[in-house]
Amino acid sequence: MPIIKSAKKAARQATKRTEHNVEIKKDIKAAVKAFKANPTLDTLKKAQSEYDKAVKKDLLKKNTASRRKAKLHAILKAAGADVVAKKAVKKAAAKKTSTKKSTAKAKKA
Repeated sequence: MPIIKSAKKAARQATKRTEHNVEIKKDIKAAVKAFKANPTLDTLKKAQSEYDKAVKKDLLKKNTASRRKAKLHAILKAAGADVVAKKAVKKAAAKKTSTKKSTAKAKKA
């Protein structure tokens, strides 16, 4: 046991942080397990979101999360889910919004 007051506080903080980090890791494991049981686009998004939260809180490195997310995506692709169609829809929507902005600028000029 620490004797110095600051060491006692550091020990308390370490236990709190450890508990918090364990909770985040449990959330990641649960999301990945759910994804592997039912590989759909929705479960993929939830699992990737958990990885992003872990990176944001400095629990995982950015490249580690990226590598793991890529592996999940490969599992989804192997399962035969329709991933490409969703991306095409998003790109089309993005193009529509960009044309609206350019016309607004043209009206001002």
